[in-house]
Order: sequence, then structure tokens, then C-alpha cells
Amino acid sequence: MKHNKPARYYDPDELRARLGELDPVKIADELARLEPSRQAEMFRQIEGDRAREVFCLLDAAHQETILGSLDETRAAALVEELDPDDRARLFTELAKDHAEKLLAGLSPQERRLTIQLLDYPAESAGRIMTPEYVSLQPDLTAAEALQQIREQAAAAETIHTLPVIDSDERLVGMLELSDLVLAAPETPIRSIIREELRSVRADTDQETVARLLQAADLLAVPVVDAGERLLGLVTVDDAMDVLTREEEEDISRAGGTEPLRRPYFSVSDLRLARSRIVWLLVLIVAATLTVQVLKTFEQTLDQVVALAMFIPLLIGTGGNAGAQSATTLVRGMAVGDVHPRDFLRTLLREARVGLLLGLMLGLLSYGPVWIFADPALALVVSLTLVSICTLASAVGALMPLLARSLGVDPAVASAPFVTTVVDATGLLVYFLIARAVLQL
Repeated sequence: MKHNKPARYYDPDELRARLGELDPVKIADELARLEPSRQAEMFRQIEGDRAREVFCLLDAAHQETILGSLDETRAAALVEELDPDDRARLFTELAKDHAEKLLAGLSPQERRLTIQLLDYPAESAGRIMTPEYVSLQPDLTAAEALQQIREQAAAAETIHTLPVIDSDERLVGMLELSDLVLAAPETPIRSIIREELRSVRADTDQETVARLLQAADLLAVPVVDAGERLLGLVTVDDAMDVLTREEEEDISRAGGTEPLRRPYFSVSDLRLARSRIVWLLVLIVAATLTVQVLKTFEQTLDQVVALAMFIPLLIGTGGNAGAQSATTLVRGMAVGDVHPRDFLRTLLREARVGLLLGLMLGLLSYGPVWIFADPALALVVSLTLVSICTLASAVGALMPLLARSLGVDPAVASAPFVTTVVDATGLLVYFLIARAVLQL
């Protein structure tokens, strides 16, 4: 039976029946879209194993909301079911006293693993690795290795990629489960280990690890200490979470807001406003440059009133060109295509691209402006478009590159900030060209 109404309109019995028909992924998605109070109300109607499965699929912020509405026994049981890396992420979101209480309620083994991960820096590979894995020894045969996997797989987060370690727990190599399954039973593990070994240190930045998994098309990457002893694995699902969070931060800052770092519906209206107000104030202050330029060239505008008609077109075009350049560069740096050492090369390239854009737009606009106004003004507008597009593209590239060289997140040099700067400089160029061409 198909239902179209949101879950909150059903009585408890009807809601339980409906939830029993839905896939846990769909339930988790619907929960994430509800207000916090509704989330707790809906989750309490989910029973048994389905509740644990749904809870594990939720974002840490939603898990925090739900745990706050449950009794200690049920909350402890849910937290116990989480993988250690997911549990560490949740405890980072919780208030310190709440996290300590839940930590104390864990089984000794799960508590030990969780504390181990929480001891690593928040943005490091150690914090997101799983310490639950199946490791093999190089002297095993394929048949013996498969038997060991059968015995230990239930306690591991992944068995698709298997680390091979020596007697001192030093990493020897990695092995794909598919290679093991296809090998003859008597084949030594040593002979089918993947030769190219990629590993990271526990203090490596999370995004660096995630990019490695993405670039090398890996399912997992081993994490080792200074002595090359195996500590855990970072799996592809955790890497995807890291990249998603980094992308959200870049998109937020490119739009002139601070990243929420929490799901949209779990954030209050006040917090949403606070995430935006700082950048709006900064942009208002920066916009005063535009006002000052207009005031300086007030007499020029009085002499040729038609100049004012093209101001929105020119500053809009310049702002958009700068925003395109900044967005392209921020994305390029995020995925590793552009590095600080490419500063001059990138700046010159974006300036050339801006010049080409300006020439095309200038030629296309010359005829219509001539018809609408006069030839001299058409020349002013066309020359300004060439200049402003070149300038805007260069500025749009310069700011993220400069931010990275200063150790600042390139996304902070966001498109709105670039647009505001280009507006003021574009107007200055426009009026200077107008004075020269029109001899004002």
C-alpha cells in the first residue's frame, strides 16, 4: 500500500506498520528531513534490528538528536553497534559529559578501540580508520587464508582488501579478496601480494587520504605508524564522507557563508543566520569601494548620462567572469590539479582566457551599443569589456592562489568577495576609459 503523507500524520500503530515496509535507507533519509523533535518521535516507532540499522545510517548530528530522546539502556545498545570510526565521529559531536557517559557504557573491547581513535587529531587518518580488519601472514596458503577470513570476517568492517603483515605486525603488502578467491588453494599468499604498496601515516590529513583512495581507485588504504606497523584501514565509504564534507565547505564558502558542518534540517534558524551574517557584513564594507568610485566620477556621469545605463551590464559581467575563475581554481586546488607552485602559470592562463572572453563579448556588444547609443560609447563599452574580463579572471585566479600560499582555505576567497572587488575595479576602469575616449 502506497502512502503519500509524511510520517508525522500517522498514529503510532500505522506508523510502525509503514516503517516495517520501508527500506532502512529510505527510513534514514526520511528521518533526516524531519525536524529534530519529529526525528525522535519517528525513531521510537522503529523496533529491533531495523532501529540499529537505521541508526548506523544516520549522520552524527541526527544520531545525537535521537540519543538525547532515548533511555540510557537503549542509547548504549545503539552506540555499541556502531563501527569504532563512526562512534568516534559521533562522540566528537556530543557534549563532553554525554560522550564520557556513553563511552563508559561500552564493552571493554569497543571502549578500547574508540579511545584509540579519539587519541588521534580530529582531521587525521587515524580518526577515521577502522581498527577492525582481517590481517594475513605471508606464509599462509590461499586455502588457509580463506579459512581465516571465514573465522574472523564477522568482526571486521571490510574483507575486500586485506593487509598482509609479518610477525612484528609490519605491513608487507595488500591483497584483494578477488585475487585470493581466484588463486589455487595451495598458492602461497606471498606470491599474489600486490607489489605496489600504498600506505599513509596516522597523522596524515583526512582529505589527502581520501584523494589517494579516489585517485588510485582503492577500496581501502592501510594506516601505519612510524615503524610501518599496521594500525588500521581507511575504507572508501569513509573517504567519500570526508570528500563530501570538504566539498560542502568549499561550496558554502564559495557562496559567502560559513559551513554548517551539520545537516540542513538539524540547524536552527538562528545558526543559519549566524553562518551568513559575517560574510554579508564583510561584503557590505567591501562594496563601499564601489560607492567611492561612483562618487569620484560623479562629474563624468553628469556630463555623459548614458554611461550610467551600462554600469549594471559591465560590473555584472566582470563579477561573473571573476566568480567563474575563482570557482574553477578552488575546485582545481581541491582535487589536486593546481598547486601553489603553479601561481604564475595559472595567473597568466586565466588572464589569457579573460582576454579572449573580453574580445568576444566586446565584438558582440559593439553593434548593439552603437545602435542604442553612439559609436564612441560603443567603443568605450567594448574596450571596458575586454579590460574588465581580463582583470576579473586574473583577480579570480589570484585570490585563491594567494590564500593557499598564506595557509588560508582557498574557498574563503569566495565568488561573492571576488565579485565585490571586481565591481569596484571594473567601474574604475570603465570611467578611465570613458574619460580617455570621450575626452571628458
